[in-house]
Amino acid sequence: MKLNISKAAQFVKAGAVEAMEPQVMAAQEALENATCLGNDFLGWLHLPSSITPEFIAEINATAKVLQENCEAVVVAGIGGSYLGARTVIDALSNSFGWLQPSNMPRVLFAGNNIGEDYLSELIAYLKTVKFGVINISKSGTTTETAITFRLLKKLCEDQRGKDEAKKVIVAVTDAKKGAARTTADKEGYKSFIIPDNVGGRFSVLTPVGLLPIAVAGFDIAQLVKGAQDMEKECSLATPYAENPAAQYAAVRNALYQDGKKIEILVNYQPKLHYFGEWWKQLYGESEGKDLKGVFPAAVDFTTDLHSMGQWIQEGERTIFETVISVENPNTELAVPSDEENLDGLNFLAGKRIDQVNKMAELGTQLAHVDGGVPNMKLSIDKLDEYNLGQLIYFFEKACGISGIVLGVNPFNQPGVEAYKKNMFALLNKPGYEKESAAIQEKLK
Repeated sequence: MKLNISKAAQFVKAGAVEAMEPQVMAAQEALENATCLGNDFLGWLHLPSSITPEFIAEINATAKVLQENCEAVVVAGIGGSYLGARTVIDALSNSFGWLQPSNMPRVLFAGNNIGEDYLSELIAYLKTVKFGVINISKSGTTTETAITFRLLKKLCEDQRGKDEAKKVIVAVTDAKKGAARTTADKEGYKSFIIPDNVGGRFSVLTPVGLLPIAVAGFDIAQLVKGAQDMEKECSLATPYAENPAAQYAAVRNALYQDGKKIEILVNYQPKLHYFGEWWKQLYGESEGKDLKGVFPAAVDFTTDLHSMGQWIQEGERTIFETVISVENPNTELAVPSDEENLDGLNFLAGKRIDQVNKMAELGTQLAHVDGGVPNMKLSIDKLDEYNLGQLIYFFEKACGISGIVLGVNPFNQPGVEAYKKNMFALLNKPGYEKESAAIQEKLK
């Protein structure tokens, strides 16, 4: 993975990125010494290097049981409990689900919304196939996931019987407490632990992400290896100017201080759509507090150049872009020649589709930089497990550094609870009588 900051650094005062070094190095030291805010949630920091071959083998063995006994596996989880797995699976899968290898179960995601039509349609499909469940919840009481798991558990038991169902229901939850742990122990489900010191949005390299990714048939050992190598590259021992996570954190904070309040993560590969969704949660939930934080947005180019491209090119100059560029696609396809040439595209005949895509990428960067939009570029060799592991750890480490430099606790999410209190009060959940009365007054 390579990071190029030159087209962004030119938009801040000369020497501004270099001047960020003391703050960035202090943030890295605070992470390493566990002296930062939220220091009880730093389990992700050296997670890659702590993962053993034996642990990977255990994950793969459980994945094999699900693969051999299921046509579909539903991952029930929300936020960090599903976005990491979906990011990797979508990036590595065939773009068209119906073309996936027939020897692997179809991995589906639920528990991330409360859409009645969504759940009804999911259940209708699951009635036609043998399915299993990976229930991911530290507490077991998160509303969206708990409702979904209640539905899936009943359907799976009705379909297979309780004894067979427990073989294809796996819990990824707290080690000792919570409703999901109690259910797993009572029913005899295979279970994996969500470490107490790893927050959901940093949990891709725990069983939260690794198990669904393995079930989909991908090489989690290579995913971890990519993260391990990036952990070394982004360590405190790496000089500031050579440390990609430190440089990225420094540039985005320098731009933020200069009035750039929105960061747009750009991809030119449709398979990276959900990477943008994962990244938005990672940075939005980590930095958006105390009335501070760069707003994280994401676009899929060239598609969104025909919509959001107008705003990016000529809208308010409060934005900057970070582009993920994949240097080598996994396939080759050329533009054919056409005798009539009615579309005027014969000048492209014989050129690879990726060459056209790369020129669109370069042309867009030139236009946006000319239009006043700072651009950073992250280049990876290709879309595979190893490179995705590198990207994941890079963004996690940079997020921790960036949040500390910003002056917030990057590892809590107090604002997420506000809507839940109102929802529970409106649903008359026991214990929320006082809040319910207050809301009824507001609604008068």
